Amino acid sequence: MNPTTNIAVRAARQAGSIIMRSFNRIDTLSVAEKQANDYVSEVDRNAEQAIIDVIRRAYPGHAILAEESGRQGTGEFEWVIDPLDGTTNYLHGFPQFAVSIALKHRGRLETGVVYDPLRGDMFTAYRGGGAQLNDRRLRVSDRRGLKGALLGTGIPFRDQCYMEAYLAMLRDLAKETAGIRRPGSASLDFAYVAAGRLDGFWELGLSQWDFAAGALLVQEAGGIISDIRGGGDYLETGNVIAAGLRLHRAMVDTVKPHIPDVLPG
Repeated sequence: MNPTTNIAVRAARQAGSIIMRSFNRIDTLSVAEKQANDYVSEVDRNAEQAIIDVIRRAYPGHAILAEESGRQGTGEFEWVIDPLDGTTNYLHGFPQFAVSIALKHRGRLETGVVYDPLRGDMFTAYRGGGAQLNDRRLRVSDRRGLKGALLGTGIPFRDQCYMEAYLAMLRDLAKETAGIRRPGSASLDFAYVAAGRLDGFWELGLSQWDFAAGALLVQEAGGIISDIRGGGDYLETGNVIAAGLRLHRAMVDTVKPHIPDVLPG
C-alpha cells in the first residue's frame, strides 16, 4: 500500500474500534434526526473525529470533507469521510455498516478504503495500484448482461421526488436479472461490486462521502462507474451506475427511458 492508503487504513481501524465498542449498547446512545429519515449518533461523531485526528497528524495541510462536520480547509488534497455509512442499520442492530475514507487530488480519486468492522473486511485501493480485500486482489465480475446478474441498489429515502422514476428502473431491472438487494450501506455495495459479490449497483441522490472510496475500488477492480446517464460527473450528481463493462452498458440502456429531465447530470 502507498502512504496515504496506510493512513486511511489506520484511521478506519480507529473508527471501527469506536463503532464496535458501542454496538452492544445501542439503546443507550444519543441520536438526533438531521433531516427526514436521516440520523446521526454520538458514535458517528466520535468515529469521525478519530479519523480526522489520524489524518491531521499525518497531513496537517490537507482539506477534509466529512459527513458530520462538513468541509474543513481548502487545497489540492481533500479527504472525503463517512465515519459510519449505514447509521440506520447500526442503530437497529442490522449488521451492514462500514467506515468509508477517500482521498482526492485536484478532484481525482487517489485512495479509497472501506472497512467493515463487524466482519473485519478491509477493502483498499489506490490509483494505478489495483483493489484488494485483506491483501487479496479484487476483480469485478465478468457478467455479460442482465440475465443472471445480482444487482445492488439504494431506495431514495431523503428526497422522494424521484421515487416514481426509481421504481420504474427497479421494475425493469428486476424483470431481467437474478435478483436485487438493498442492504443499506452504499460504500459496502460498491466494495461488493469490486469484489464480484454483486455484479452491479445503481442509486440516485448519493452524497460524495457515501461512495467516493467505493468508486475507486470499482475502478481499480476493472469496473466502470458513471453518472446514471452513462457519463458525466458522478461524484457531483450522486446518481450512479457501477458494474463491469458489458453489464454497465446494459444497465444504462435499461434505466435510460425512466430518467426524468429534471434529474441532475
